[in-house]
Amino acid sequence: MQRVTLSSFLIGVLFGIGLLVAGMANPAKVLAFLDLAGAWDPSLALVMGGAIAVGLIAFRLAGQRKVSVLGEPMRLPTRRDIDRRLVFGSLGFGVGWGLAGFCPGPALVAFGALEAKAMVFVVAMLVGMAAFELMERRSASR
Repeated sequence: MQRVTLSSFLIGVLFGIGLLVAGMANPAKVLAFLDLAGAWDPSLALVMGGAIAVGLIAFRLAGQRKVSVLGEPMRLPTRRDIDRRLVFGSLGFGVGWGLAGFCPGPALVAFGALEAKAMVFVVAMLVGMAAFELMERRSASR
């Protein structure tokens, strides 16, 4: 269990450094990327393209394994359908990203840097997650 915790921590640190280097923790850069009709900054498209390529390869390789490199069971998503929850969740994510210039990972990195806007975003994100959990529990108990 300690190996898993340590490796998770190190991968999280590496991910955070990557977000900082790519500019994803800078909401002004993200908002410039999303401003297609104005002063569009396409540099994050390269970051996203690289992330998608790495993800495709990683998920392809992971799908061929029963256990992870650390010996833990593989738990990959199995659902492939598009339902209302997915559509509305995606819309909510996109609206939040467009309004704040943050998505969860970069917001946590900026939160760690004590950026006030990120702190507000992370608190709102946690409140939203808690509200979702409450709704899920109520729905499941019916």
